[in-house]
Amino acid sequence: MRFAVTKVCGGGGKARAGALHIGGGGIGVETPALLLSTRKGLPAFVSCDLLDSLPLPDSLLLHVCPTHFIEGPPLQTISNIGGLHRMLGLPGHILVAAASDSIESLPSSEATNKFGASFETPSGRRLVKPSDYMELISCMKPNIWASLADEVPAWVTEKRNKISVDRTLRWLDTCIALDAASGRNSFGVIVGGSSVEQRRLCATEVSKRNVSGFWIGGFGLGESIEGRCSLLNAVTDCLPPEKPRLVSRLGLPEEVLEGVAAGIDLFDSTYIYQLTMGGFALIFPVDMVERDMQNGVPTNSGGDSTKINLRATTYRKDTSRLFDSCTCFTCQNHTRAYLNHLLNVHEMLAQILLEIHNTHHYLRFFGSIREAIKVGEFDLFRQQFVKKRRAHTATAVH
Repeated sequence: MRFAVTKVCGGGGKARAGALHIGGGGIGVETPALLLSTRKGLPAFVSCDLLDSLPLPDSLLLHVCPTHFIEGPPLQTISNIGGLHRMLGLPGHILVAAASDSIESLPSSEATNKFGASFETPSGRRLVKPSDYMELISCMKPNIWASLADEVPAWVTEKRNKISVDRTLRWLDTCIALDAASGRNSFGVIVGGSSVEQRRLCATEVSKRNVSGFWIGGFGLGESIEGRCSLLNAVTDCLPPEKPRLVSRLGLPEEVLEGVAAGIDLFDSTYIYQLTMGGFALIFPVDMVERDMQNGVPTNSGGDSTKINLRATTYRKDTSRLFDSCTCFTCQNHTRAYLNHLLNVHEMLAQILLEIHNTHHYLRFFGSIREAIKVGEFDLFRQQFVKKRRAHTATAVH
C-alpha cells in the first residue's frame, strides 16, 4: 500500500487531497474518499454486475466486516478459494476490513472484556479474541485491515476510557505479532471516547507501531457535535502526515466536511444504506465548485434540500428524474413516480435503484470536495454548503 498527499489547503487549513495505491497493479483512488458499506462483502442491494455502473475508480473501495463471516463458509474454504476477492468475484476492488460496522456488527462495550471485543450481531452477541480476528483476516486476505479495538460510547467514565485505550493498544500489538506481513497493510485503531487526553495518548502510541495508516474509531457513539471537532483535531494533530487517516460512522454531508477540514482522508459510513432503506434519494447539488464559485466569489443561488422521501404521495405523479444532472442508471431510465410506486408495493427493485443513485450521487459529492481542495477553495465550499443547508432547514421550519 502506498499513500501520498498531493495538496494541502493553505492558510493553516488541514484539508488535504491525496492518492491511495494498492498492490503491484497500482490500483489507485484519490482521497478524500468514501468506503462503500457492505453486507458479507457486497453493497446491500448492488450486485457484482451493477458495481461497474458506479463511478470508477471511486467505487473500488469497499468496507468488509470480518464478523459477518463468522457464520458462513468455513474460513479454510474462503482461504482455499483465494480469499474474499476471488469468492466475491471482485479482483479489482480494494477490500478494507474492520471488525465493526453500524448495520450488523455493533460494538458492545459493556460485554467487552480483557480477552476480546464484543459485538451485537444478527446471530447474537459475539466475543472476538485477537487470535480469532487475525484468523479471519488471514483467510479473507483483504487489501487493508484495521486492528481489533475496544470502542466505547461517549458517556463512559474516564477509567473506562483508559481501559479501552490500554486494551486497544495491547490488541494492536497482538494483531501485528500474528500478522504474516507484520502489520504492513494494517490500520491502527485510535479510541478514547470523549476524552481528548486519552485520544491524544492513543494516537501517539499507535503512531509508534508498524502500521500503514490510522482508523479513528469510537465516533457516532453519543459524542456531542460541538465536542467532535475538538476530538478529531486532537487526534490528527498527533498523527504523521504521510499516512492515511480513516474515520468511522461520520456519514452526513456536514460530518464529512467536518472530517475533511480536520485532515481525514477516508470515511467509513452506512449513510447510503440508511437513506436507501428509508426510501430517500439524495438531491443536493454536487457541482458547487463550478456553479457557486466564479473566480473565487460565491453566487447567491437559493438553497436546496439534501434528500427527498420518495414514499410521499406528492411523487405519485411526478414524471421527472430524481436529479436533473445525475448520470446514474436510475436517473437516466426511471422517474420519481416509478420509484414511488416500487416503494409503496414493497418491490425490492426500489432499493436497488435507490442505492445505485445514492451511491453515485454521494461519490460525486466526494469528487467535488477533492476539486475544491485542489483549487484552494475548500473552506469556501464548506461554508456555502452548510449555509445553504441551514437556510433550507430554517425555511422548512417556518
